[in-house]
Amino acid sequence: MKGKKKAFTVWFTGLSGSGKTTLAEMLDHALVGRDIRSEIIQGKEIRKIISEGLGFSLKDREKNIRRMGEVCRLLAKNGVAAIAVAISPIREARERNRKMLGAYIEVYCKCSLEELRRRDKNRLYSRATAGEIKHVAGIDDPYEAPLKPEVVVETDQESPEEGLKRILMTLEVLGYIPKARISPYSAEEEELIRKHLKIMGYL
Repeated sequence: MKGKKKAFTVWFTGLSGSGKTTLAEMLDHALVGRDIRSEIIQGKEIRKIISEGLGFSLKDREKNIRRMGEVCRLLAKNGVAAIAVAISPIREARERNRKMLGAYIEVYCKCSLEELRRRDKNRLYSRATAGEIKHVAGIDDPYEAPLKPEVVVETDQESPEEGLKRILMTLEVLGYIPKARISPYSAEEEELIRKHLKIMGYL
């Protein structure tokens, strides 16, 4: 695969319940199917391993994002595609990781608060609204949406399969993964991806 870059990071950001993990797991499976080594890095798992003791204040969230970035960097150094999954509400922290990692693709899982509340089996949003818990991004803590994400998946309006398709197409267009033998995309779909990436300054 001469000229292709296997070591990259796909960073999923979005509010709790927006579908980040679902898409990350689907992407991981798809990359394995293309013989690309990948690893999912969950923000909540990093907290258990190397960020034990951190809370959910903006300062602590920033520390966790930075540590996740370091794990992604080590994976990339060893030729493993990193798939990072975290709310990561601080734009500056995400951009810092983008600069550090270089081969970085940001996927913004966008979802309305109304739909997030509907999906909320653990009552995270209702409890935060009632003041029972603190530091919930999107309620009493801010969430800074990406300004220039490579991919936006509107998870309350499109299926995970549609989102995955666009993520894979974006990775292909950017040269991070080889094109599928039989392309499932139309020329029009690919042109829309290229147009978006050009507007964002990535092509």
